[in-house]
Amino acid sequence: EKESEFELYVCAEIPIHTLCPCSKEISAYGAHNQRAIARIEIRTSTLVWLEELATFAERGASSSIYSLLKRPDEKYVTEKAYENPRFVEDAVREIALALEEDQRIKWYCATVESIESIHNHNAFASVEKGWKGETS
Repeated sequence: EKESEFELYVCAEIPIHTLCPCSKEISAYGAHNQRAIARIEIRTSTLVWLEELATFAERGASSSIYSLLKRPDEKYVTEKAYENPRFVEDAVREIALALEEDQRIKWYCATVESIESIHNHNAFASVEKGWKGETS
């Protein structure tokens, strides 16, 4: 008798930090930063922890986001972001590469929306792999 199979659909929204590569390149005084929201949706037939999705999202970030930082830690975070600038397209690409490495994931959709700090619009990028309705 065939074992029963199941599929899980897991979705998480994770705040990340991005630093604009363009403003870094053209400015002598720094670059603008912003929070962004990485949304990761996956289909899997085995358990994937939400913390793992957060780790995938952080691979796309310029640096991690923290609830509370002391000044020396804030200095470290902003300097790390400055050395790792990312457009939303870069962030979503890095997240997709991380998801591709995980054989448990049959389908995914990753999006990043940057909550722009100096523009009157948000930036958005998305990538999807596999088909939501496909079975394997």
